[in-house]
Amino acid sequence: MDNTTKVEFQAAGATMCFETGQLARQADGAVMCSVGDNVLFSAVSSAKEAREGTDFFPLQVEYREKFYASGRFPGGYFKREARPSEKEVLTMRVTDRPIRTLFPDGFYREVQINNTLLSCDGETETDVMSINASSAALTISELPFQGPIGAVRVGRIHGEFVLAPTHKQLEESDLDLTYAGMRDLPLMIEGNANEVSEEDFVAAMKLAHAEVVKIIDAQLELRKKLGLPEKKVEAPERETAPLDHARELAAQDLDAAMDIAGKQERQDKLNEIKARLQEDMIESFPEMADGAFEQMFDQLEVEIVEKRVVERKARIGNRGLDDIRELEGFVGILPRTHGSAVFRRGDTQALAITTLAGKKESQSLDAVTGGAQEKTFLLHYNFPPYCVGEVGRLGTTKRREIGHGNLAERSLKPMLPEDYPYAVRVVSEIMDSNGSSSMATICAGTLSLMDAGVPMRSPVAGISVGLFGGQGDRPVLVTDILGAEDHCGDMDFKVAGTRNGITGFQVDLKIPGLRWELVEQAFAKAREARLKILDAMTATIAEPRAEISPYAPQVKTVQIDTEKIGALIGPGGKNIRRITDTYDVQIDIEEDGTVNLYSADKDAMESAIKEVEMATAEAEVGKIYEGRVVTVREFGAFVEILPGKEGLVHISELADYRVGKVEDICKEGDAMRVKCIDIDQQGRVRLSRRAAMEEEGGEKE
Repeated sequence: MDNTTKVEFQAAGATMCFETGQLARQADGAVMCSVGDNVLFSAVSSAKEAREGTDFFPLQVEYREKFYASGRFPGGYFKREARPSEKEVLTMRVTDRPIRTLFPDGFYREVQINNTLLSCDGETETDVMSINASSAALTISELPFQGPIGAVRVGRIHGEFVLAPTHKQLEESDLDLTYAGMRDLPLMIEGNANEVSEEDFVAAMKLAHAEVVKIIDAQLELRKKLGLPEKKVEAPERETAPLDHARELAAQDLDAAMDIAGKQERQDKLNEIKARLQEDMIESFPEMADGAFEQMFDQLEVEIVEKRVVERKARIGNRGLDDIRELEGFVGILPRTHGSAVFRRGDTQALAITTLAGKKESQSLDAVTGGAQEKTFLLHYNFPPYCVGEVGRLGTTKRREIGHGNLAERSLKPMLPEDYPYAVRVVSEIMDSNGSSSMATICAGTLSLMDAGVPMRSPVAGISVGLFGGQGDRPVLVTDILGAEDHCGDMDFKVAGTRNGITGFQVDLKIPGLRWELVEQAFAKAREARLKILDAMTATIAEPRAEISPYAPQVKTVQIDTEKIGALIGPGGKNIRRITDTYDVQIDIEEDGTVNLYSADKDAMESAIKEVEMATAEAEVGKIYEGRVVTVREFGAFVEILPGKEGLVHISELADYRVGKVEDICKEGDAMRVKCIDIDQQGRVRLSRRAAMEEEGGEKE
């Protein structure tokens, strides 16, 4: 395009391009990121001033996939893209996390990042492009973004790492790592794996980091080509006198309150200290009445919790740095569900319920970027307000709930059996939350699946590792963080896996980068804790139940010739509907001729299987059939012996004596036992009532 500035470069095994200057000129920054035929546009805009009373950074990230990007119309009645899909929400979250932490403390102007997928090849995912394009748009803007950053996807096929794997390659890969980093340090990881070791995982991160540096350099070159000076970001100056005064008045009391182990008791004490301090602070600093006190008190609380850990190795409640809270699990607690379990870790408790169904209940996917067409395993996570003792708005599923559910789903999916004949849904209802409810969901989900009789390859557990003093010279890692430790700390390092390796992971940082040695130490701590949790889980239920719940649909599998699929379905689906309606069963037919039948009624299942076998069977010479007369002619009767398969009983074969008229023996609709005596080269079937009677000892007339 005219008036554009672009930078082309090689990274992650492909030619990438950042381009700006033609579109969205009024935005603070706008960049088009291209990789092959994939084109993603990112525009950044911001408010000129922070809203009065705002005490947080209001960053909003949007990502939308337009169906025109792949030359398609949106599905449904309204031919317009509507609310974001789950995949789009997950891409928003993965874009937000590494960017949010790179704005300075005290910057409260509203910032909006709008990302749109404009063109798509349908072969690769575009979520890493969303991160890269957003970073580039922020880099060329004058917003105080302390980037740039870069993002890369890594897979592993047959032990070899693959950069920017395609959807097809990911089907063979035992690793799907989304990695984001700064020039020197890792910033975010997310994805899933099939029991990959911690050492191999770190190796994949370092491979990705080398490519991230190239992406970062390209963004800096783009800014330089635009004639913009090197960006220098300075944090807004803060008034220190109120915090200093508050520290003198309440630091000692707050520190003592942090020794209280019980969440509610501790919170009651903190509220008491807070109310008393607020009166004193407003008297000394009248301006604190306008909401500034809340922000200052939060800052003081974070400072005290971090100081306790870094200087005295004292956590909230005086728990040891690597101590896991009390663990408890129960299974089979609900009478009519297919599988149920409760998992508790301290004050965090998840109730997980498993439901099995036929594969027709699988979720159809219609992603613009391609990939899998359906999901046979779904995990949904619900976080009601009562789980933290609050009253909140109820309604649509929140982005956080979608993200936490997806993390648990990705962590459990690798351990489900391949070619499992059921669609499986797990719902996690968070009953109490005080840190890492997503990891509790993984543990409860495993127990629930095992209670349902799903033959998991191995149980999966999850744990979170936190960090304090991450930017200082005495960083401290802690295991199994509380909600308050998550809030006050520098990191939420979530890792899920089996005894053999990692299956799911997500790392959120509040600092600009994590030292490599801390990455390795965090993985080691997570593994040690995971093994302890697995011991507790297997003490609850050692292995999947041998049989599924009697309330779950039983499944039987029949293999038929692929050429007989049409015969089973029947014209317009008439035959398959007749079987399902008559016996109240569900029938799923695969392209390879696998027929799965689902029913909780054993007798109905057996009858339906006979119908399927009959509908797909071929007539056999010498076999006796229970047929039905469909047509009567002068020369004989046509009898249906299999669904859609008829044969002729000649008048001479109706009895062992001379028959004057066919109507003397049968009429249309009559049942008749016949024996197949011949099939000619054209497939025409000859039947005999006389031969069937002789073989079965019927009376002669």
